[in-house]
Amino acid sequence: MKVLPRSAFGQTVFLIGSLLLINQIVSYLSVVFYLFEPAYQQINNLMASQVKVLFLGEENGYRVPTQLSKDFIQATKIQVMKEEDARWNGLDEAAHYPYFSEQMSKKLGGEAEVRISHGELSFFWVKPPQAPNYWVKIPLDGFQQKSFSPLVIYLVAIGVLSVAGGWVFARQLNRPLKALQNAAIEVGKGEFPETLRERGSEEIIAVTQAFNQMSAGIQQLEKDRNLLMAGVSHDLRTPLTRIRLATEMMSGTDEFLKDGIVNDIEDMNAIIDQFMEFIRHHKLEELEAVDINQLLQDVADSENNNRGRNFNLVFDPELPQVKVRPIALKRVIANLIENAIRYSEGDITICSHYDQQNRKVHFRVSDTGPSIDENDLERLFEPFTQGDLARGGEGSGLGLAIIKKIVDMHDGKVKLHNVNPRLAATVSLPIRT
Repeated sequence: MKVLPRSAFGQTVFLIGSLLLINQIVSYLSVVFYLFEPAYQQINNLMASQVKVLFLGEENGYRVPTQLSKDFIQATKIQVMKEEDARWNGLDEAAHYPYFSEQMSKKLGGEAEVRISHGELSFFWVKPPQAPNYWVKIPLDGFQQKSFSPLVIYLVAIGVLSVAGGWVFARQLNRPLKALQNAAIEVGKGEFPETLRERGSEEIIAVTQAFNQMSAGIQQLEKDRNLLMAGVSHDLRTPLTRIRLATEMMSGTDEFLKDGIVNDIEDMNAIIDQFMEFIRHHKLEELEAVDINQLLQDVADSENNNRGRNFNLVFDPELPQVKVRPIALKRVIANLIENAIRYSEGDITICSHYDQQNRKVHFRVSDTGPSIDENDLERLFEPFTQGDLARGGEGSGLGLAIIKKIVDMHDGKVKLHNVNPRLAATVSLPIRT
């Protein structure tokens, strides 16, 4: 599990938030140690000086106050009372302050205890070492219990505003990159999006311009390839048609030679059809919500009528409808079944399954033909790649490439795997919303 974000947006916000947090901590500690602590020490020194005045000449305990102490008590409204009277006057409600107690003990030369009571007026309660059974109650103006609240509120507000500003900045910075990412994904699938708007920093604008040029170049190459293949198809089919007509005029003694030529012509036409199918842009077909089980059933019935092979159909009745391009997906199913018929003699099994947890529909076509080396399974999806000797070498090697192209166009996955004694091809399609 990785804690740090991996996206540029997340990293930018994380960096700004981290720097801001460090700045806030330093600011907080600076205010505490260089503003609040000296102020508290000054307050504590003042209280200690007032307590000392009360006990001038009273080294053995508190007795009758001197005239100076009386005048000081009257002027400052300080009260000296026994512990029982102090409790009656609010000592129990006062909060103990270890920091002030420690500082007061140093100032008075012995163990002292300090408490502070809050209300409409705040009072400083001191238990001096000179008179352990007495408490000195000193009125304290301007000392509030929530002295830190304005500072904390200020720091939190600055932190929230800074993070929000950093989030907006990072979002604006990464929006062109997100658009560039989505456009690159579309180009990888064979789509050609509109020219991207050039915005953002100079570096991002330069990258966007380069991408637009690359996309336009790939689109032009795609058009040139389609035009080339259409021309080649037309130029090849014309002489093939003339050859086919010529074979029909051959004498009956050359029937064997005639059949061979006709078979070769049909194979060449099939190869040309595969070339055209590979370059065809299936996205021209609209998406429709269809029942995959019905598509599998239709293609299996058609192949069964044409080839006379036995199909074992095992369908999941809970299969939901999936948005696909029906004609293109039928091409996938037909190619998989055609491969199974070509390379096996036994029954062909077609099954479907709904993965509710991952919201995916799976269907599988498996045969009883020989297996393929595990190292060659992924390679077979490359154009013009054929199977090993166990599977023969017929065809142009575009069947599985066409299947993968169509499945990728549906954001799905296709996989070949050996399931002894069968070879199976599984197609997974996501449930589109």
